[in-house]
Amino acid sequence: MKLHDNVILMNEATLTERGQISVPAALRKAMNLLPGQRLKFARVSDHEFRVIAESATPPGPMAMLGYARKLRAGPARRTGDWINELREGEKET
Repeated sequence: MKLHDNVILMNEATLTERGQISVPAALRKAMNLLPGQRLKFARVSDHEFRVIAESATPPGPMAMLGYARKLRAGPARRTGDWINELREGEKET
């Protein structure tokens, strides 16, 4: 399907209730887009916008949080729970 003579529509995404979209995998791979990479949106007309990918930056330490969460077994715990668990060894029995 052609939108204009030089633009071919190959991918689609659906806008969620919260205004979010997912970039189709084929486009992410073709453009070497990385998680956390920033995208800029520029309005071109009433029914069209352009997406511009900023230069990719290496993932920072915060990127590990999602990965670390997968490693943690059991239900999520609050900081106080962790502190209490660590201090149990300090209590005299």
